[in-house]
Amino acid sequence: MNTSAPHPNPSEPHETLDLGIGGMTCASCVGRVERALRKVPGVQDATVNLATESARIAYAQPPGAQGPAMDALLRRAVRNAGYEPRAAGQDDAPVDLSPWAGFLPVGIGLLLSAPLVLPMLGDLLGYHWMLPAWVQFALATPVQFILGARFYKAGWHALKALTGNMDLLVAIGTSAGWGLSMWLWLTAHEGHAPHLYFEASAVVVTLVLLGKWLEARAKRQTTAAIRALHALRPDVAHMLGRDGEVDVPVAEVMAGDRLVVRPGERIPVDGRIVEGHTQVDESMLTGEPLPVTREVGAPLTGGSINGDGRVVMQVSAVGAETVLARIIRLVEDAQAAKAPIQRLVDQVSAVFVPVVLVVALATLLAWLWTGAGFEVAVIHAVAVLVIACPCALGLATPAAIMAGTGVAAKHGILIKDAQALELAHKVDVVAFDKTGTLTVGRPRLIAFEVVPGQDEAAVLAAVASVQSGSEHPLARAVVAAAQERGLQPVAPDGVRAVPGRGTEGEVQARSYLVGSLRWMDELGVKELKEGALAARATDLQNEGATVSALAERTTDGLALRAILAFGDEPKAGAREALAALRVLGVRTVMISGDNRGAAEAMARRLGLDPDAGEVMAEVLPGEKAARVQALQAGGHTVAMVGDGVNDAPALAAADVGMAMGNGTDVAMHAAGITLMRGDPMLVAAALDISRRTVAKIRQNLFWAFFYNVAGIPLAALGYLNPVVAGAAMALSSVSVMANALLLKRWRM
Repeated sequence: MNTSAPHPNPSEPHETLDLGIGGMTCASCVGRVERALRKVPGVQDATVNLATESARIAYAQPPGAQGPAMDALLRRAVRNAGYEPRAAGQDDAPVDLSPWAGFLPVGIGLLLSAPLVLPMLGDLLGYHWMLPAWVQFALATPVQFILGARFYKAGWHALKALTGNMDLLVAIGTSAGWGLSMWLWLTAHEGHAPHLYFEASAVVVTLVLLGKWLEARAKRQTTAAIRALHALRPDVAHMLGRDGEVDVPVAEVMAGDRLVVRPGERIPVDGRIVEGHTQVDESMLTGEPLPVTREVGAPLTGGSINGDGRVVMQVSAVGAETVLARIIRLVEDAQAAKAPIQRLVDQVSAVFVPVVLVVALATLLAWLWTGAGFEVAVIHAVAVLVIACPCALGLATPAAIMAGTGVAAKHGILIKDAQALELAHKVDVVAFDKTGTLTVGRPRLIAFEVVPGQDEAAVLAAVASVQSGSEHPLARAVVAAAQERGLQPVAPDGVRAVPGRGTEGEVQARSYLVGSLRWMDELGVKELKEGALAARATDLQNEGATVSALAERTTDGLALRAILAFGDEPKAGAREALAALRVLGVRTVMISGDNRGAAEAMARRLGLDPDAGEVMAEVLPGEKAARVQALQAGGHTVAMVGDGVNDAPALAAADVGMAMGNGTDVAMHAAGITLMRGDPMLVAAALDISRRTVAKIRQNLFWAFFYNVAGIPLAALGYLNPVVAGAAMALSSVSVMANALLLKRWRM
């Protein structure tokens, strides 16, 4: 899947490619594939994820090269490294969601190994059973060379590349145990039954296969969120054509088509209702448990479930442009990304296998030097090789990230990259934009007062006309108030928006300016410094209203014509959300472009303390990023929460940007985390899931290192036999996956 992506050097074309990679077994494999990909000319970066068995490659097209040629080069590099390149998301076989999928080789190994283990159990009970050597050979050999063929194949590729991996350790260790048994059997004196170690090699191979099967089963659970999102897309849509309703594949639907959505069906693509009304269940997309009412003109999101009403919708987005497709892409990107903490693991893994081989050789020589027999020395060296497999290290971080991002997506929290997830747990200051984030974002015109001698209706119609082309919430409030009074705006001429200040335009040959009192003061509108309207504007501000003014350009300069006061309401749950952040030990700050009186009045309704510096008022859109950077300069890790285009620079400047999903695409693109519902409580939830995920990563890394740090010396000193070492190694991978899966139980 080729996708264009922005790059710091616009003169250098930059693209990304996602590849599936088969055959990786441990963290050493990850490093080997990354090195092979980075050697391809034009590749700028390559990130390989063991848990998703995928790679993301960023590259610049070499001059004259074509996309397919680069794709082929990258696939060839993966194959030459000893692994199987696949299309992203493609498995070796069709997905089988049965809990026992892929268990057959493990089951055969258990059946063949069980008779070899029985004599060991008999010894513990005082019974001395011993299978004939030829029976042990017949049972162990198929396990070693047929079921274990995958270890030899992958280990041979690693040797050819002058590197090591888990498969090489398993292949060398179990082959040594099997070979030692053959040597003892074939060189034994007639009538003497030597102690053989066929059971060690067979049981270790079987345990490793069992561990990999349990890993694969756990991986299917960590990717359940992605599969559930894909399942939301229906295959067929009911299109309205000249001959009435016609069923067509969703892939053939185009923007502008009219579709019928029947009661209880999934909405196929994004669009707007043109006929009918219904209630829509969007819980799988937003985490909102209650259905929402949708009337004519209301948006519909593909993947949500229609209620009990039949509606006709007009398609606005299809394919990769739908909200659902963007959600899937965000979650896949987050799960494919590599967290910064994983870099340390990669550095350790790069030297891990060679070091283990040296330790195993040193163990062999040390036991021989102490006078122990060759048989004893080999068994202890085999135990070192078996217990040291670094698969748990490779899974520790990506498994937790997959589980964390998956459960977050289920609750309406989309985490765009692993870096945002890892940084969010450090956040100690959250800065909120006010309008649309902490407030409803639908201000109403609550006061409109004109200067004496002016016709109130005519002046309101004029200001509504100037604002009629603007999408600003205050402009929409003015137009709505005019329409409620039966006034219809006329098309203005020469409209010019002044960012952060207001709008200028001509209505019926008269030039008007409408905007903030700050702008009017800059322009020198004298009537706002003294007089009845000036006092009234101050009173309205002190009451918490946002006050604007309308001025007309005359031959004598700018003349005040009216003042407008707007009121907004706090979002339901906003006060509780801010309180929840304080419980987490996080400081909260509100950033607003409103005058100080209005901003502080709203802040107090939300439970914020202006006297404690929790309100930043009269902040122009271009200044928001600077305010965020000022907080960072104080040593804080800052999250910025916003929903508008003017919030994008601040979202990008923050350590963690959080965009409200009911906001603009620009804000969502700039943010590392998108909150699919406009619910401020999701901010605390996002920080909580980040903290829990990072805690799981640290726990997993501790246990992964602990197994090796404790296990290798114990094996080298002879306290662990190969069977116990194999069980411990398999348990390490399974425990890491199981610990990560505990995140799926997280609740808001």
